Amino acid sequence: MIKTNSITLTALVMVGVLNSCKNSNENNPVTFENAYFGQQSPGLSPEPFAPGIISTDNWEISGVFSPDLKEFYFIREVGETDEEKAMQFMVYQYKDHQWQESIISPRVGEPLISPNGQIMHLGKKYKERLENGDWSELKSLDTPFDSIPIMQLTSSDKGTYVFDAMGEGVLRYSCLVDGLREEPKLFGKEINSGTANAHPFIAPDEPYILWDGRRENGYGNADIYISFKQKDGSWGEAINLGDKINTSASENGARVTPDGKYLFFNRNVGKINPTDPYDDVNMFWVDAKIIETLKPSEL
Repeated sequence: MIKTNSITLTALVMVGVLNSCKNSNENNPVTFENAYFGQQSPGLSPEPFAPGIISTDNWEISGVFSPDLKEFYFIREVGETDEEKAMQFMVYQYKDHQWQESIISPRVGEPLISPNGQIMHLGKKYKERLENGDWSELKSLDTPFDSIPIMQLTSSDKGTYVFDAMGEGVLRYSCLVDGLREEPKLFGKEINSGTANAHPFIAPDEPYILWDGRRENGYGNADIYISFKQKDGSWGEAINLGDKINTSASENGARVTPDGKYLFFNRNVGKINPTDPYDDVNMFWVDAKIIETLKPSEL
């Protein structure tokens, strides 16, 4: 059950109205007002997403929109003291012309939603969309997925699963063939080189996979990489997303919005206070055209 905090973001809605087209149709879900919290679109240089609303002095990661762009799920650390701090699974929902913030539950996996919007993947757990628009209770994937320490699982239009495994540093995939789920297989060295490979995202029509890992040619801690599917169906060599995305800090958890317009990812932004035990983490976004700039010319 979702616990609603009854937060009315009147100022946010006003910003959205001012930034949206004057003759926009309020029945159209894709507007600045209700799709992206009234934020100005980023260019090819990443910016914090919705500062003061989503990106705050708290720890926020793994933001994902529903396909209609009216729900935004993410994980936030809450609590004033170290003893009180805890990770919460959060959602903003656009209802009655307002964004409303709610706490869903304590943290469960890393949220990603299937392209058709019917499944919310949460590691090796998942929820199904009900007829009334709500989500089902948590369910567990069957064997053999229940025995793998999955942190993040992503799926394509074809039902292909791509997922990581905590502590193993490798990515696996499982295809859906004639309605039957294949046994998980390891990706090749193109993807599973280096260390700490994790947090994959496969594009809905499967032209590329994003993930993060550590390699000798990286810019710092974890960097985000991309592999494009080749004409023969194999996966190409990993390509670092470059120094506009990756820094000497840690970048991870990349995913593209359902409309294909923006790339979201997490970035360590340093300690808020010198005595903090770890860095703050915020969500950043950038124009997804940056992916096209990396695509090999022969594809």
